[in-house]
Amino acid sequence: MSEAYRIDWKEELIDGKVVAMSPASVNHVLIAGNIFHIFKNYLKGKKCIPIMDGALVYLTEEDHFIPDMMVVCDPDKIKTDGVHGAPDLVVEILSPSTAWNDKTHKKDIYAMCGVQEYWIVSPSERFVEVYYNVRNEFVLHKIYPVYSDWMLEKMNEADRKAVETHFKCSLYDDFDIYLDDIFGGLV
Repeated sequence: MSEAYRIDWKEELIDGKVVAMSPASVNHVLIAGNIFHIFKNYLKGKKCIPIMDGALVYLTEEDHFIPDMMVVCDPDKIKTDGVHGAPDLVVEILSPSTAWNDKTHKKDIYAMCGVQEYWIVSPSERFVEVYYNVRNEFVLHKIYPVYSDWMLEKMNEADRKAVETHFKCSLYDDFDIYLDDIFGGLV
């Protein structure tokens, strides 16, 4: 195989073990890009920096992760080889090969190291789980699902009015994030 077709695998260090990451699905990539652009537009001119998938986060000697998106508010943590220390917000988008680690060990390490807000996003089920850090443990704040048209049609009017279509990031008082902006344009 020629160099032009070579695939470089991304690797994380999870609990001291090197773990190769499979290539992401198209919807995974689209969601990551959507979330990055939502934060990039909001944070323009502010001190916090959104960072897309690909940058390593060095948290412990045995844990170096590559989140799908993160926000870092302390520029001293950002070095040429990655982020050294906890980002303020981390987003992980579920894939069949990564879901277990994203929901267990990585989630626990992110919390222990001081990440303030953690999102788990499901491309297939189209929801965002939002966790807040309470004393170095993540507590589920809320799950924000996207309801299909047929589901909305089956709801009564009161239930339809109660459907949340946007939520706030806990790091900012004035930042509404719309589910349609996260999940828009998927295939």
